[in-house]
Amino acid sequence: MERKKLVIGWIGVSITIFFSSLWAYWGTFENFHEGWYAVSIWENLFMLIFQYLLFTILFVTLALVTLKWKKTGLIIHILLGSFCIWFFSGATFNVLGLLIVIPFAVLGLLYFYGEPVPQKWAVRFIILIPLTIIISISIPQIVRISQRINDQNFDMRIIEGKNITLIWSPKGPGWSDRGVAWEEAQQICKYLSDDGLTIMEEEQNIWRLPTVDEFVRSMMLHGENAGGVWLEEEEKATYDKTPDKETPLWDVNAKVIYYWTAVSTGLNDDQAYIMVYNGNVFKRNKINRQSYLSFRAVKEP
Repeated sequence: MERKKLVIGWIGVSITIFFSSLWAYWGTFENFHEGWYAVSIWENLFMLIFQYLLFTILFVTLALVTLKWKKTGLIIHILLGSFCIWFFSGATFNVLGLLIVIPFAVLGLLYFYGEPVPQKWAVRFIILIPLTIIISISIPQIVRISQRINDQNFDMRIIEGKNITLIWSPKGPGWSDRGVAWEEAQQICKYLSDDGLTIMEEEQNIWRLPTVDEFVRSMMLHGENAGGVWLEEEEKATYDKTPDKETPLWDVNAKVIYYWTAVSTGLNDDQAYIMVYNGNVFKRNKINRQSYLSFRAVKEP
């Protein structure tokens, strides 16, 4: 019976380490990809802990609580799983069920009936393994972000790319910090004034969305052109050096990390290419309007 409890307990510890490490890996990378945009370091740290590393912290904390107080821990596991079903009701089963709810329920039972000994080593593994993952990912990402160029110039910019020169709109309706669907972005461009600061009552047709090729050839790193080439048939962009979220193309402190392009794709013309600040190109449904997906208009010099 003691051996059975030992095995069950260490199975619980292993599952906790697996899921806490998985969420630590994903959360840390996502934090430095779509997060870490605030001016305040404390706001960035708050998002890191309470948004991107929330489930890592939950898995670790629940394990430590249940190791010490079995009944209390089991009840918390069940209640938290039930809360997640309600709170994340719109999530897919692969995320909500397989990565959150089912692991919570199983872990609560494993810790309730199991007994991982020596317990001090179980505690050390539960804490140190995901923490090591977080630190090992964070250090190079912090170094990368600390080197970003931000000249604080959000006016109209003339940007010379690879065999291309375009005028990019200033902050305002043609360069928005809010989520915008593709059709709305197209309409704003049509009615945008010559200075890019006003939406007119009649079509001006001065501004437009950039094409994928124009975007790729305009991407930069540390003030220098990244040497981008758009391989249309392969639907892939290549660069001499990987671009980053920097001025003059991007706002370092904006939530937006994706821009719409003018190029439609898909059999039903229901998708368009989007540009990521790191140079990647993806397809998205034109009706998407997430807060991190917007646009920046361009015009000919």
